[in-house]
Amino acid sequence: MEHPIIFITLLFEKIGLGHFAHEWPWVTNSWLIMLLLIISGKIATSSIKMIPGGAQSFFEVVIEGIENFMVDVMGEEGRAMFPLIATLFLYIFCCNCIGLIPGFFSPTASLNTTLSMALIVFVLTHVIGIKNHGTHYIKHFCGPVWWLIPLMVPIEIVGHLARVLSLTFRLFGNIMAEDLVLAILMILAGQFLAPLPMFFLFIFADFVQAFIFSMLTMMYFAGAMEEAH
Repeated sequence: MEHPIIFITLLFEKIGLGHFAHEWPWVTNSWLIMLLLIISGKIATSSIKMIPGGAQSFFEVVIEGIENFMVDVMGEEGRAMFPLIATLFLYIFCCNCIGLIPGFFSPTASLNTTLSMALIVFVLTHVIGIKNHGTHYIKHFCGPVWWLIPLMVPIEIVGHLARVLSLTFRLFGNIMAEDLVLAILMILAGQFLAPLPMFFLFIFADFVQAFIFSMLTMMYFAGAMEEAH
């Protein structure tokens, strides 16, 4: 749900791109998130020290935690996918949270954003499978015995396509619902600060949604890397 006033849209109006910003608020807010992540990363890595402090300590804890969890799920061979999965997690979490700030829009409350990420995961899953197994990757779709191939292939194809829908609509639906609830609370009791305690619950929910998307991505990649039986 869009806020009545979107600050970044006002900025684009100043440079003559107001129509674009009004039509594609999830794109402009997504650009803002990417810019903030780039700046944050630059600050964290501009003065790396043996004894970390400030931003470096924070980012080291976050990145190390994601990496260790990913290796536990996917094994050492999945470490190569760490940059993608960590980026997805941080990007989704920030996109989810920015909608809690009045005047901003959650890019993940748009199907365009969630679908684009789901398609990236879908394509890379099969790229990883082909890279690891070559033509033998087709065995993942054929089932345990040859006479089940006519049954298993359509089921596997539908199952893999359903992953795209699952990743897309789960994230979109939860964040859109969160924005709607927040808007209703602000309208009904915003002046009494009643929605304030809910912000902590929303932040936790945003973290959970980013975690689920990343976790499912790890599982899909791990499934593509393992041997078919």
